[in-house]
Amino acid sequence: MLRTTIVKAARPARLVSYSRATFATTARAMGAGDTGAPPKTGGQGDAFQRREKAQEDYAIKQREKEKLLELKKKLHEQQAHLQQLSDHIDDITKNQGGEHN
Repeated sequence: MLRTTIVKAARPARLVSYSRATFATTARAMGAGDTGAPPKTGGQGDAFQRREKAQEDYAIKQREKEKLLELKKKLHEQQAHLQQLSDHIDDITKNQGGEHN
């Protein structure tokens, strides 16, 4: 940094038309529709983002709940089927004779 300062001071002043264009920079300002940092990037977000995330989480939980209920229903059906097969096997073995079963 000191080096660039010395080099700039040693150069003769140039005319404005030959120098580089200078750009003014301003601090970033948020517009009316801008929201805070999204929750995914570590920010807390605004109320809309929090509400939207809560709705998405609720919908996901509902779908998972439905899937679990379907799995439980299938499990009960399979258990009933296995019980029917077991009863059928017992009936067949009773009719075969021989030792008492």
